[in-house]
Amino acid sequence: MAIVASDAPLFAEVDMGADSSAPTVRATVVQASTIFYDTPATLDKAERLLAEAAGYGSQLVVFPEAFIGGYPRGSNFGVTIGNRTAKGKEEFRKYHASAIDVPGPEVERLAAMAGKYKVYLGHFLGKHRKIMPTALERIIWGFGDGSTIPVFETPIGKIGAAICWENRMPLLRTAMYAKGIEIYCAPTADSREVWQASMTHIALEGGCFVLSANQFCRRKDYPPPPEYEFSGTEQDLTPDSIVCAGGSVIISPSGSVLAGPNYDGEALISADLDILQVFQQIVWHPVTIRKTDTTMNTQLEIIPSVSHVAVLFLEQNSVSDHYQCWPDLGEIARAKFDFDVVGHYSRPEVLSLVVRDHPATPVTFTSASAKTEGSHK
Repeated sequence: MAIVASDAPLFAEVDMGADSSAPTVRATVVQASTIFYDTPATLDKAERLLAEAAGYGSQLVVFPEAFIGGYPRGSNFGVTIGNRTAKGKEEFRKYHASAIDVPGPEVERLAAMAGKYKVYLGHFLGKHRKIMPTALERIIWGFGDGSTIPVFETPIGKIGAAICWENRMPLLRTAMYAKGIEIYCAPTADSREVWQASMTHIALEGGCFVLSANQFCRRKDYPPPPEYEFSGTEQDLTPDSIVCAGGSVIISPSGSVLAGPNYDGEALISADLDILQVFQQIVWHPVTIRKTDTTMNTQLEIIPSVSHVAVLFLEQNSVSDHYQCWPDLGEIARAKFDFDVVGHYSRPEVLSLVVRDHPATPVTFTSASAKTEGSHK
């Protein structure tokens, strides 16, 4: 059973900035709940959200962690040390069935949505896979590797992402700073107030804009018991009980909160980012979309263990109207004048970082390598 999406309009929180004449990029973080166990209905909801964000003029949209596929909050999948129950295995099967492939038909549909609402148009840039799932997430999600921590240089800025608690990994953040990230996307499942401190710290540390998107969920947004149960707390919940309170936020490189945090309900939370200067015409609006990936390696093969939640990056292809954009010194430069973690504040002769950014696969066949070498002779 799936919960049907509400037709109620979303509350939009928009910060237009103090200087309306300054060249800016409008960004939106989506705070909304998955329609659990119903990926087609979730895609319908994603389209409605994209349409609303486009209506506000958004060029960049960030969805929460596991928006497509769902974040299995409260579930333990029947796992105890030394045992996995039949009911838990069936729960895993249903969760696995809600995941999507990249590329695949769901990604193609997202691209079509982007074209329809002029937010982006389906050219696949890449993805990020969470390199360390948190706690019990590790029983259902695999691990990303150094090949999927990209920072993409786009006409609206250098965009990258880290997911939930991997944002607390200093070396991962340092790798992204070294790639020059300017718009740091942080989809999450953490709605605690202390999360805001982490987001502010990252903005200050990296001299970048931070966009954190989280779901806002009530118990009724998940299937009812016994189909779905919140382990250890089900008896204390009512249909209207809040199980994830959101807290989505947009923060500037100086640590100022531009929009949010919102704990009131589903919302589109938007702000204007002062990082680009527009000089001549070209249309190209990148967007960050949440998805659930079911792979254990970078070849995107479906195998019995579900992989982890990833961030999918797509861009809009150029069309007849053109805007050429490139970074202005702006607020990022002002922030890095104070502190540049991989620039004037670094001490590479004392502290340095090596990133292994090649794909890590569990099995390698030497015969395949030999055939490849032979084909080049």
